[in-house]
Amino acid sequence: MSKFQLIIYQSIFILIIIIFAFIPHYQAIVFQPNHTKADLAYILAKDETTFQIKYTHSIHLSDVVESYKITPHQEIQQYELVYEDFAIGMPSDAEEGETFEQVNGSYYIKNMKRIFPFFYLRIGQVRANHRVIFNNKEYPLSRSIEPGTSVKVEIRKLNYIEIWKGVNILESL
Repeated sequence: MSKFQLIIYQSIFILIIIIFAFIPHYQAIVFQPNHTKADLAYILAKDETTFQIKYTHSIHLSDVVESYKITPHQEIQQYELVYEDFAIGMPSDAEEGETFEQVNGSYYIKNMKRIFPFFYLRIGQVRANHRVIFNNKEYPLSRSIEPGTSVKVEIRKLNYIEIWKGVNILESL
């Protein structure tokens, strides 16, 4: 093989690696900071299709848990809401097709079918202590994302470069 052929083969190989690095492969729950140049934070969601956002309500000072699942079309479906206090900012009943229950002092809205392409979340600076629950384990978002930051939460496929540059929430403990 001539030097010229070797250079051609090496160039093609390097080009394939570069292209492969930019093709999105991995489904993830992405927390993309708005209005800042901060790196995105993510959770790779290979087989797991559910996650929860847990926070302390600023007025009631009790926990609220919002449960979500990833749809086949890479959207986010809220399917349950759990809270302890019936007051400002919390729903007093379920919407059509949903069920409302009170169990052991907590209120549950179940059978929710609220689908979003994304939603925005501001990481609490004082009391909220936003956590994501994934595979039954809690991860404080303030360890991966600066408190006070507004993030866009969405499901999308990431490429190797985005994974390399981003912050894996599951590894930030």
